[in-house]
Amino acid sequence: MSFRLVVLVACLSAVSAFAQLKLPALSPEAKVVQTAGLTTITVDYSSPAVKGRKIWGGLVPLDKVWRAGANKNTTITFSMPVVIGETQVPAGTYGFFTIPGASSWTLILSKVNDLWGSDEYKGGNDLVRVAVKPQAIAARERLAYLVSNFTNDTASVDLEWEKVRVSLPVKLKTAEQAAANIKAMAENPSAQMTQAARYYLEEKDFANALAFADKSIAIAETWLNTWVKAQALAGQGKFKEALPLAEKANTLGQVKPEGFFYAADVKKALTDWKGK
Repeated sequence: MSFRLVVLVACLSAVSAFAQLKLPALSPEAKVVQTAGLTTITVDYSSPAVKGRKIWGGLVPLDKVWRAGANKNTTITFSMPVVIGETQVPAGTYGFFTIPGASSWTLILSKVNDLWGSDEYKGGNDLVRVAVKPQAIAARERLAYLVSNFTNDTASVDLEWEKVRVSLPVKLKTAEQAAANIKAMAENPSAQMTQAARYYLEEKDFANALAFADKSIAIAETWLNTWVKAQALAGQGKFKEALPLAEKANTLGQVKPEGFFYAADVKKALTDWKGK
């Protein structure tokens, strides 16, 4: 092997070793997920450390917009609509920014959620701002978020770092959402029974799948509950009983083909089940 080739191999090996080097992140990524009532609250952030530095009024200037973490701005996601302050907040992901102050902080939800840092922050994108009082806590080396004091009605998204905690108060709409779910079930019990039948079908509990499919059909016959019943019978090996139901499901589904999302499966069954 020539000297040049030896040097080249050594260099490539060094580059490869360097590329695989893994070290702890200065501000590791973190996530908090908590369901309160019917709403799942998710906070995505990067967690810097104090490292003996002056944080408030030092590393983090007072009275200026801060990304509420490190690296990419912190985001808060609500799976369902909530209320913050007096503002209706639709389900979605929001950039979370703060303006720290000596005696009061401003907490901000921005409609822009993908900024790196705070330099490109624009107040015109704010959805809501709330003023809160900081609270003193025991020393915390790394910035952390948690969802605390949650009930079916309210939750608190807390930011804790150094010796300070600030909390974003969130009003949940659980009672309203639960009432809407109950109303939907009452107005369309057939769909609920079909959903239960499909669950049991996936679990290969064909007896229960058949029972719930029959209950659904008794309320309102559709291509879907008919097809589920056909599958439940086929799962029990009763193909002669299943085939006519598959044919009926196919006929019912053709009435509105745009919603006949198992059309290909039904068509295949009509071929596969013949003669069984």
